[in-house]
Amino acid sequence: MKRILITSIFLFTFSCIPALLERDKEDLKLPDEFVNWESSEKSEKLVNQIWKEFFKESQLVELIDLAIENNQELAILEQEINISNNEVFARQGEYLPKLSLQADGGSEQKERFSTPNANSPTLFAHGGLVMSWEIDIWKKLRNATKSAYLRYLAGIEGKRYVVTNLVAEITDTYFELIALDNQLTLVENYIEVLTKVKEIVVLQREAGRTTSLAVKRFEAEVSKNLARKFDIVQRIAITENRLNFLLGRFPEKITRKQGDFLEISLPEIQKSVPVDLLENRPDIKQATLMLESRKLDVEVARAKFYPSLQIDGNIGYEAFNSKHFKGTPVSLAYGLGGGIIAPLINRKAIEANYATANNMQIQALYNYEVSLLKAFTEVTNQIVKINNLNQKFEAKTKQVLNLKESVEISNILFKAGRIDYIDVLFTQRDFLEAQIEVYELKYSLLESNVGLYKALGGGWRGQKEPEGEKKKTSNF
Repeated sequence: MKRILITSIFLFTFSCIPALLERDKEDLKLPDEFVNWESSEKSEKLVNQIWKEFFKESQLVELIDLAIENNQELAILEQEINISNNEVFARQGEYLPKLSLQADGGSEQKERFSTPNANSPTLFAHGGLVMSWEIDIWKKLRNATKSAYLRYLAGIEGKRYVVTNLVAEITDTYFELIALDNQLTLVENYIEVLTKVKEIVVLQREAGRTTSLAVKRFEAEVSKNLARKFDIVQRIAITENRLNFLLGRFPEKITRKQGDFLEISLPEIQKSVPVDLLENRPDIKQATLMLESRKLDVEVARAKFYPSLQIDGNIGYEAFNSKHFKGTPVSLAYGLGGGIIAPLINRKAIEANYATANNMQIQALYNYEVSLLKAFTEVTNQIVKINNLNQKFEAKTKQVLNLKESVEISNILFKAGRIDYIDVLFTQRDFLEAQIEVYELKYSLLESNVGLYKALGGGWRGQKEPEGEKKKTSNF
């Protein structure tokens, strides 16, 4: 009868685990290839190279190195990784035996008629080792350790993703600074040209060949571009400050490349396939690890419905008189026992934790799918941008060449008195605007190429990794 009762209790315990609301999991299949990618297929993939090999500019590489070393956001993430690593060690300790040292003593005095010899106080002393061990028969503790380790690895991937974004942002800001420097030079040269043309117009007015209107128009154009010059100077200062912030330091002068911005180029990114994102994108790898961790959390929560086996033991010395305390074996005291505990009534907390673990697993699945969609969309958008910007840049470059010739012709005709000042002014203005647009397009092209490099998962390789990453979950 007792066996039947015990068996019934165990069956009742196992059968009363509540059913979970499950989402039908259909793997989000990535397309076979990215559309509109005109780059040729090559065996070597630049995205797998460390960023020092992709960005050749020495001053840019120096800035990125400095940022990775000093950036406060990365330092914060490093501490979060250390916290996760500490949690792994804490979880490991939970499924190992616990051994403690215990010592106690005291005196007990009872009233006269309570027991025989009550008038004499009773002394006692005890010292020894105490052991307790929860046997992990359902892998509850080991799964909790594996889950903590996966979260630790996910934290490393999260830091890698931040490094990827940081490298891209520093590169974009650095190129923006150089583009602004070149735009400032263009405006200053334009002001100088306008000033020289204005001097010619003044001479023509004095000779009666034109009116004061022409002089005022050129003076107004000079004033307008002086204002533009100071606007660019302000943008340069703000951009430098933003870059210094990314470097983790107070504002100071940024050393950067001098020369024609249009000569800067980046290696062509070889054609890739969407499945490569699973290997290269840290955010996808982070979402994958978190999903695996949440699956284990569900197993841990389920195991709490099952009976747990606890073993307790102690060994030491116990005596009522200190002179007998070290006597062996007469003062030796030891014990060993075990017990099984299973939840039967009022399991609301366990059921709630079980449901919460499942909800977090489904949430992690959605996050994984979002990371896939986001990555694929980012790559596709950058490919489209690069294709369109290349064509636009080519057309705008031709416009600049034509306007350059127009400026030379207009200057000759104006000096010969064959065209009016307004033609010279408009031609010079169009030439300046076209040049500025070319520099802006060049920056957009570089920005898009950096964006594609980042979207494909480039920019995090070559960094120092935490020692704990070398562990294997199979050790748990």
